[in-house]
Amino acid sequence: MLLQANGITKLYGVTPVLDGINLQVLERERIGLVGVNGAGKSTLLKILAGEMSYDGGQIFKAKETTVGYLAQNSGLQSDSSIWNEMLDVFTPLLEMERELRQMEEQIADPKSSEDPKKYQELLDRYAIRSDWFKDQGGYEIETRIRSVLHGMGFGSFSPDTSIATLSGGQKTRLALAKILLQAPDLLMLDEPTNHLDIATLTWLEDYLRGYSGSLLVVSHDRYFLDRLVTTIVEIERRHSKKYTGNYSRYIELKAAEYESQLKQYEKQQDEISRMETFIQRNLVRASTTKRAQSRRKALDKMERLDRPLGDLKKAHFSFEAEYMSGKDVLHVRDLALAFEQDKPLFRQVSFDLSRGETVALIGPNGVGKSTLLKCLIGTLKPTAGSLQWGTKVKIGYYDQEQSELNPSNTVLEELWGTYPHMEEARIRTVLGNFLFSGEDVLKKISSLSGGEKARVSLAKLMLLEANMLILDEPTNHLDLFAKEVLESALMDYEGTLLFISHDRYFLNKMAERIIELHPDGIQHFLGNYDDYTEKKQEILDMNDEPSEPFARHTLKQEGKAEAAVEKQGAVSFEAEKQAKREERNRQRRLASLEEQIHALESDITQLETEMTLPEIYQDYMALQERQQSLEEKKSQLEQIFAEWESLLED
Repeated sequence: MLLQANGITKLYGVTPVLDGINLQVLERERIGLVGVNGAGKSTLLKILAGEMSYDGGQIFKAKETTVGYLAQNSGLQSDSSIWNEMLDVFTPLLEMERELRQMEEQIADPKSSEDPKKYQELLDRYAIRSDWFKDQGGYEIETRIRSVLHGMGFGSFSPDTSIATLSGGQKTRLALAKILLQAPDLLMLDEPTNHLDIATLTWLEDYLRGYSGSLLVVSHDRYFLDRLVTTIVEIERRHSKKYTGNYSRYIELKAAEYESQLKQYEKQQDEISRMETFIQRNLVRASTTKRAQSRRKALDKMERLDRPLGDLKKAHFSFEAEYMSGKDVLHVRDLALAFEQDKPLFRQVSFDLSRGETVALIGPNGVGKSTLLKCLIGTLKPTAGSLQWGTKVKIGYYDQEQSELNPSNTVLEELWGTYPHMEEARIRTVLGNFLFSGEDVLKKISSLSGGEKARVSLAKLMLLEANMLILDEPTNHLDLFAKEVLESALMDYEGTLLFISHDRYFLNKMAERIIELHPDGIQHFLGNYDDYTEKKQEILDMNDEPSEPFARHTLKQEGKAEAAVEKQGAVSFEAEKQAKREERNRQRRLASLEEQIHALESDITQLETEMTLPEIYQDYMALQERQQSLEEKKSQLEQIFAEWESLLED
């Protein structure tokens, strides 16, 4: 057991936030911590990490256990470069490496051997430190850093890039990369999937699935929880309960538990009703008084079950269209947008939407998905191409940043100002459906949480009664239960839906068709997210895949199978064949370079191991030869790495 928390209680003033929370973490255990927004999940992580005090209970942690904690949206604040910040994780190893280099110089110095006793002590000390350095992964530092930076989306960044110049989302991703490199025994992550695109999410899942330590994760990403965790701990009404299995299994167990408790409660209520009826009818009769009194005693002694608590109060709403649009909803041809001359963000974007379709727009971060939506609604003007809306199309747009909300308004004013002809009672009823009741409607927009702002935006969108919904990351900021309510409302929606989402569970449930955006156009996939990944894998299998697993994984993550997909537009057969040939050649070269990298890394490890052998480090000439060979191979490795990275970015 790495950590155990018993009866943890936390008060804000006199109000309990957590009351008797129990949690234990075993070696290599993967735990998902779930609950509605405000349940106290982040508070519990801060308490376990020692960043917040608690008012009751005990926490036990093994002395040697190292704990790493990454708070939600906690970006790196540093004046250092990306590479130096990552190297900082390995400071003890780098110091040991410098000490080893100094010892090697002493060993190679003929004067050192003049005192055989001291020389032998030096050799023994060098051998011990060298073994420790090797066991701690000292020879894989650069490889580990490069791998994690690539996986977290920094492969195209110069190592010298200053962290201060990065965006907030990039700093958050870099903070996650750093804590992954630290590799603590217990890794606690609060919403680690925020700011990650689908490729990075998939890489992170694979990395954490192979992680040697234990994980305690707070996440609203149901796909992530299903793939990663083996235990769910739910915080509900200030208490905790453990469920074995992933998120989907937890939902099944919780539903079955509720049904069982409800049946027991109803059965007991029926029994109580029968006993009370018997008592009322027979207490006044002399012949049956004793039996009635006996029943009353039994009733008084009965341990009464409380009615099981169902789900916490949920938002409930639906999207309805005021009127139906025409059959052809949207026609887009060769759309392009460039913020800088001759540097288009995207180009040659062509697609159609028909009435009633549900279409997802996906692609890596920074490719221009949100920008494309803004072109469609007229906020931005495209540089080239055309778009034409069909007849009787009424558009409703959801902005993931909620920038259309007025911070100085109250919740009530925000809705009433948008729909001034609507009665206050109707506005308050709608807000009640979105969990704003009583004094909540008088809160300022500026004081709301991300989830509360999302609910206000959804309330405004619902009242619009649009027949075309364009949603940019609608599940951001929503807890697991609110996401399910939104999905249910959208499943019943009879209009047309185009949405951006990194929530693969949401994509699976909602998408009938997927459009993948690239800088040079789009690719079309029928079906949901699972169908999309299956099709992408088929495309990979059709090509001459590189033999190295790492190259296959990189190819899948970076989406390098574009040439094998049928593209919409006038792409000639010969051009496609040429593109396929070039892609195959690139993959062959990648595979060759990776074989060379593995061979050189093996040679370097072998040389450094040989340099620790007594027969080598006592022979000045032999040691010098290996030192020279070691430097040459490290230089070759740097050159090959540079070409490998260049090919990955093509």
